[in-house]
Amino acid sequence: MNVLVVLPTYNESSNIERVLRQIRAALPEATVLVVDDGSPDGTAEMAEKLGVELGAVEVVRRPSKAGLGSAYRAGFRWGMERGFDACVEMDADLSHDPDALPQIVEPLSEGYEVVVGSRYIPGGVIPNWSWHRRLLSRGGNLYASVLLGLGIADSTSGFRAYATTLLERIDLERVRADGYGFQIEMTYVAKQAGARMTEIPIRFVDRVEGDSKMSGAIVVEALGLVTWWGVRRLVGPAPGRRLGAARVPGPPE
Repeated sequence: MNVLVVLPTYNESSNIERVLRQIRAALPEATVLVVDDGSPDGTAEMAEKLGVELGAVEVVRRPSKAGLGSAYRAGFRWGMERGFDACVEMDADLSHDPDALPQIVEPLSEGYEVVVGSRYIPGGVIPNWSWHRRLLSRGGNLYASVLLGLGIADSTSGFRAYATTLLERIDLERVRADGYGFQIEMTYVAKQAGARMTEIPIRFVDRVEGDSKMSGAIVVEALGLVTWWGVRRLVGPAPGRRLGAARVPGPPE
């Protein structure tokens, strides 16, 4: 299987060497695409130099921060244009363990089109979260799963793999959310497209180096979008906007 690992970065110079080396060790045949949003700390330059040593590391430089969802969409398009069989998304801050990559990718060979690295199924671990942060995350995931009928315990997880057969079937241009909202939206659109989905347990740890890119505004955005999509799901699509068999639109702009 020809696998592309998409790695969005912004000011990840303290992590980029370690994460690239660990990805190469875990999935030696994979290609890594670093999508860098104009990091002033030299992240892109470091990735390019490591690519010469490690091989199969590509860097897409973007002029400024354009959001996590935008970075993943750009990475997925890059992979589809070059004929990859699967695209994996993961954080560059080592909160996602690269050693779990073979387990993330394996179910794709069994016919699954989405594999989610889950903190909230048996075996999933979050060792350093406070009880209130855990409650907020679990509550948000339960809310999204019930309201949207996802059947996924951890729809906000950013460690996952997609078969390109699914990515080619959906309209990535209409997937507009960012952060947590992007992960939920992709899960929702994949379900609408009839994707076969599964979860595997992962160990999730907070970043050790660098600053978190997540903000309260992104969390609020995600909850608002889930509510809107849930209302639309209950009332049904408007006339003329029913889902087609070939292309699956996201929520309205």
